[in-house]
Amino acid sequence: MSKGLFIVGTGTDVGKTYVTALIVKSLENFGENAAYYKAAMSGNERGADGGLIAGDAEKVKSVSGISQPVSTMCPYVYENAYSPHLAALTEGNPVELETVMLGYNALESKYDYITAEGSGGIVCPLRCDGRREIYLTDVIKELGLPCLLVADAGLGTINAVTLTVRYMQSLGLETAGVVFNRFVAGDPICQNNVIMCEKLTGIRTVAKIEPNAKQFPADVRGLYKERKNI
Repeated sequence: MSKGLFIVGTGTDVGKTYVTALIVKSLENFGENAAYYKAAMSGNERGADGGLIAGDAEKVKSVSGISQPVSTMCPYVYENAYSPHLAALTEGNPVELETVMLGYNALESKYDYITAEGSGGIVCPLRCDGRREIYLTDVIKELGLPCLLVADAGLGTINAVTLTVRYMQSLGLETAGVVFNRFVAGDPICQNNVIMCEKLTGIRTVAKIEPNAKQFPADVRGLYKERKNI
């Protein structure tokens, strides 16, 4: 049975995809059969054939070196750099939870480790069109996977991490650890942010990623778990 881990962020542009790519690369370097998955991607460009290019998926594949086809990495790809629910309202093709689950299920029969990445922050609407409401937390609950929280190490992260963790706990979601991205060694803000976030949440720091890092500095295979909801 494959094991999974869900990467969530304290907000948009904290470096989830970058950190996820380094994690998947680490699994590949350990010789693990690893895959990447993201339910919905927004803000993508069109290729020469007019089709949308799944930018985050391409980035993860390029950095990690995994052989997984990009076509299996994301079922919903949007052009506008909006929240997925708004992109779908603009472009059509609204997210269906059943389709998201089918895509993930297909990977389980082929890969031992699946790293799923969320869109935006933890409170991200994937579909909200009057017919159905689907949020990122619905996907996490359906998969029943532990979460690894990615946060920017700089100013403001104490508030962002604490509120995100508390919200996740209120929904019964497991936070397996925190990764502080853009961590500058010796910087008093970055150093104290880690201390205060651990103090206020009780969640351990898994890694501190310095700018332009090429490797993930920890073995996270122990954080991956088999799905609870099968």
